[in-house]
Amino acid sequence: MSNEIAAQTIKGKKVLTFGEILLRICPDVDGLWLKENQLPFYVGGAELNVATALALWNIPSTYVSAMPDNSVTRDIEKYLNTKNIDTSQMIFGGDRLGLYYLPKGKDLKNAGVIYDRANSSYANLNVGEINWDQVFEGVTWFHFSAICPAINQAVADVCLEALRVATRLNLTISLDLNYRAKLWKYGKEPIDVLPELAQHCTLIMGNVWAAHKMLGTSLHQDLAHNHGYAKETLLQQAADTSQEIISLFPACKAVANTFRFDKGKGISYYTTIYCDEKLTKSEEYISDEILDKVGSGDCFMAGLIYGFYSKLPVSATLNFATAAAYDKLYIPSDATTSTVADIQKRTIKHD
Repeated sequence: MSNEIAAQTIKGKKVLTFGEILLRICPDVDGLWLKENQLPFYVGGAELNVATALALWNIPSTYVSAMPDNSVTRDIEKYLNTKNIDTSQMIFGGDRLGLYYLPKGKDLKNAGVIYDRANSSYANLNVGEINWDQVFEGVTWFHFSAICPAINQAVADVCLEALRVATRLNLTISLDLNYRAKLWKYGKEPIDVLPELAQHCTLIMGNVWAAHKMLGTSLHQDLAHNHGYAKETLLQQAADTSQEIISLFPACKAVANTFRFDKGKGISYYTTIYCDEKLTKSEEYISDEILDKVGSGDCFMAGLIYGFYSKLPVSATLNFATAAAYDKLYIPSDATTSTVADIQKRTIKHD
């Protein structure tokens, strides 16, 4: 594995994730929820999905977000505690919990997602409200995603505040470059915000198109759209993008990319990671039909953290993370419910 990431990661200490806790409301696409008076929901949020997976896989996991203080949110806190997620640093205040609406099987990048997050407790966070030195006590790894600074400038400033403290404390820092066009509505583009945050990050995960949009990396002219390209071309782009990110952001020691393409009702999925000046690629997973796309990328990120935290070799880390992400496509909730053993059974072994 990357010796530099290993040196920063101390087993037994916590992985802390920071992001907005959300309720996902899941109306069916045919409107039956109106006739049957049933509307399924899940507790989620990209960073919470990572925290949930890590706790399930016996990695000490703590989660920081902001919620109003009422009976519903206290029930949510208790629910997270039953999953072995440490919520002792949760911020209670404000008036509402963020929501989003998305039918089962749809993708968060799809036009079908409806966000209801304005003026949530998390969206109203400001610099100086969180004692990051206290929050980071006993922590070895800090994870956040590009969804956080997409909400508004104040939350972007809180992210930078946290990153500066995490850097001073020599924590390993990971960033998921998940792009949500419907969230960037406050006059800034991702390229205006993310590069300053990425300067602090040890591990950056996303895909080559997200890196181009959010970090300004080069993209081959014939890759303007993320479908219909030879695998060899995409792997070369992954290597080029990864090398450019490491060059632009010297704190970064590893870059991971996912490639997920729809095939009718099914999917093809493979990944790469670049570290120690080498590109490692996963096996390709192909399915004729899947159940739920939400949280697959979060599960991949959690798998990477699990592998590096557990000091697994790079190839083993990537294989586990890829299998975990693919496995999540068959689980109807925001976060995985599969154990390490479950995921290992699904892993495609290299020859």
